[in-house]
Amino acid sequence: MISYIKGELTEISEGIIVVENNGIGFNINVPATVISSLSSIGEEVKVYTYLQIREDAHSLYGFLTRDDLNMFKMLINVNGIGPKGALAILSTISPDDLRFAICSGDVKLISSAPGIGNKIAQKIILELKDKINLTDVLERSEGSSIENASGSELNAKNEAVEALVSLGYSNSEAVRAVRQIDDADKKDSETILKEALKKLAII
Repeated sequence: MISYIKGELTEISEGIIVVENNGIGFNINVPATVISSLSSIGEEVKVYTYLQIREDAHSLYGFLTRDDLNMFKMLINVNGIGPKGALAILSTISPDDLRFAICSGDVKLISSAPGIGNKIAQKIILELKDKINLTDVLERSEGSSIENASGSELNAKNEAVEALVSLGYSNSEAVRAVRQIDDADKKDSETILKEALKKLAII
């Protein structure tokens, strides 16, 4: 298994990039979000990869972070979703927005991806909802990480999210609002809730 490829970005085309490493150019299938985030041709890049082996072809799929690669792997484990379907979803919806959609049961957002109907979107939510929780999403908030957020800080965020949900907001709306609060890790749940309500009033 190839964990990642690090080398010179030599080509960019629709859905595919070429990374040269030790004189070998690797064709890597990537979502549109990766292409829009890439450096210029000639720059060094590091791409986390998944290798699909079939009788007629070996195909590489790549992402700029390991978290995004893990989201891709979760999608292809859903019955009826192959690598191309997973790429279509991640080209249309960012991994974080997809996590929000799964947590909140947002069928409409997931089914907005090409080739993904309501039934497949519902299946994705059903099979992945238990694998993604609010704490996972909150830990990805700007300025916060597993390493620098204590349990009490995450609890304050979770309490604020739960309070917003009890007020009638969806999980997705609540998590988005909490993630937008500056220095949330240093605030208690009541302060986070008040600031989140202000954010939601603007949204």
